[in-house]
Amino acid sequence: VLQNLSQTPVLRELLKEAKIPGTTIKIESPELCMLCCFSSKQEPQLIKLDQPGPLTLAMHQFVTEMQETKKGVVTPKELFAQVCKKAIRFKGYQQQDSHELLRYLLDGMRAEE
Repeated sequence: VLQNLSQTPVLRELLKEAKIPGTTIKIESPELCMLCCFSSKQEPQLIKLDQPGPLTLAMHQFVTEMQETKKGVVTPKELFAQVCKKAIRFKGYQQQDSHELLRYLLDGMRAEE
């Protein structure tokens, strides 16, 4: 799940923008507009961002490391710690469903908006 998210260009760009508090981002991507607007004319979305929360910052750090590292191994320790704070069911290193992780991660970042 994390590898797939790190290879999502729109998410990478949004995380880069979200790192800067007070930034207004313009979403023009047809994929995102299809999620946001159901009219035939798709207007770009303007969203003003506040200070990013710890989960969003940890996700940004992880995605950046995945893109820039040459060492081959990236450990998402901080991201995992932040996910565990939002969803304690992930503590203890028990096997969890990847869909649950995706849902809690994205919902947690959305709650920090």
